[in-house]
Amino acid sequence: MREILGTTQVLGVIGYPVRHSFSPPMHNAALEALDLDFCYVAFEVEPVRLSAAIEGMKALGIVGLNVTIPHKETLLSLVDEIGEEARLIGALNTLYFDGQRLYGDNTDGRGFVASLRAGGEDPQGKQVVVLGAGGSARAVTVALARAGAKEIVLANRTQVRAERLAEMLNTRLRPGVARVVQWQSAQLQYELGRADLIVNTTSVGMHPQEEACPVADLPPLLPEALVYDIIYNPLETVFLRRAMAQGARTMNGVEMLVYQGALSFQLWTGREPPIEVMREALLRELQVRQKRG
Repeated sequence: MREILGTTQVLGVIGYPVRHSFSPPMHNAALEALDLDFCYVAFEVEPVRLSAAIEGMKALGIVGLNVTIPHKETLLSLVDEIGEEARLIGALNTLYFDGQRLYGDNTDGRGFVASLRAGGEDPQGKQVVVLGAGGSARAVTVALARAGAKEIVLANRTQVRAERLAEMLNTRLRPGVARVVQWQSAQLQYELGRADLIVNTTSVGMHPQEEACPVADLPPLLPEALVYDIIYNPLETVFLRRAMAQGARTMNGVEMLVYQGALSFQLWTGREPPIEVMREALLRELQVRQKRG
């Protein structure tokens, strides 16, 4: 374990609640692997104290932060400059300080696409189905559209949310890149059966409801289809198991979490992040918590 000195610089994650965060073990393992004089801690900040907390962090010289719920959208009005992708998504997941100026960015979508590319999958020209229309879906679809996905088909229980997301993508990124189908419909089944990439961005199937699945029936998939569930607890959801039973390739949310964290790490430190170290630390922490129940 690294020694904390008077020179040690501080990174962290801000949210409420935030004690459950996997970011501290992941980032501290990366900092230790590169022998960087930083530490990464969790800051639990109530929404009513957010503005005061940010001013205090500026005064204390904190280098950068990850942002989690419920602060991702609220912080948009508290930063001095916002990255283009964060502006499109309408939420932040990364902050970094430069003197008294505060910059906001969002690495969620870029992390998702980076994890695809690391796995040998290029979104360029792909037919995609995305389940869900919340914050994670916004990040994923913005990044996919910017990466050149051919078409993104959206399905969400509350259809109006999917329609609003499709309108934003079509208006601000590329006309015709997104359209909506009804949740649990024959049309959704058809789209799933012809998709190159299927992404679950909903929380259906997450611990402690591991036996749930976002799609009642998974139709026959393309032989080369990739099914990606951004849930990482459990590592293997019912959704992924059903896809694997067909012989489909699958990815879980560990990869997105690692790569979005790696992009934040690079913004803060200017160093190439040790991806494998971060992944191993995250998996170890997941294992420890699963044993605790």
